[in-house]
Amino acid sequence: MPIHTVRPVALVTGASAGIGEELARCFARAGHDLVLVARSADKLQTLGSQLAQAHGIAALALPADLSDPQSAARLAATLKRRRRVPDVLVNCAGVLQQQRFAQMKPADHQAIIDLNISALTAMLAHFVPLMVRRGSGRVLNVASIAAFQPVPTLATYAASKAYVLSLTESLSEELAGSGVSITALCPGITATGMLASARQANPQLSKLPGFLVGQVEAVARQGFEACMRGDVICVPGIVNQTAMLASRSTPKWLLRRIGGLLARDLAGGAD
Repeated sequence: MPIHTVRPVALVTGASAGIGEELARCFARAGHDLVLVARSADKLQTLGSQLAQAHGIAALALPADLSDPQSAARLAATLKRRRRVPDVLVNCAGVLQQQRFAQMKPADHQAIIDLNISALTAMLAHFVPLMVRRGSGRVLNVASIAAFQPVPTLATYAASKAYVLSLTESLSEELAGSGVSITALCPGITATGMLASARQANPQLSKLPGFLVGQVEAVARQGFEACMRGDVICVPGIVNQTAMLASRSTPKWLLRRIGGLLARDLAGGAD
């Protein structure tokens, strides 16, 4: 459906499932038109139609593989032709793989870097300058609680999210006074398809106690509210907030040891 109203526009990547889908629902309920981006055209079209009908907004599905280095430029060009600079940019597209670093293929590491780091940076580079020139805008980058500490068996993923958090914090200072705010959403373990896939790869993850697993609706709602307030960092859940604060005051060597013990436990004690 073409977007031609004066409602604010939220561009959401990774919108076909999980936290991205729920964030799209949050922005639709708040009266934003949507630009939905993910690889699955069918899922985007279905979601867009549902939200348009339920909330009286317009939704545009733009299927794209953001791991393609040219995808961000093509998205920016498409929206420029439509004369719509997003009022909100939500960078939620991401990939996770839980495995020992040495057991992963080089292409697996590169896939994480391409999507979690390179694609997110490209989206920011194309859209943030437009927001700054306009004098208004909001950005929500989905990072992770893993951004605050090393996570053995998630080494590349955790490092990619540490990049997202660091970049967000730096840009929050650069953008001060510009009318553009930027927020890092740092959820803990969340009940999404990504967790389900991780559990299939490692059944030990099914032993995680329920209180450690956040509900995707609550995580998305808190991220949406933090974005609209202009908060720099949002860590949903008391348990995650406590872990984040502890990680920032705990010596690095101890964090590494604790992370290693937990990783070995989840791996079933394997060396």
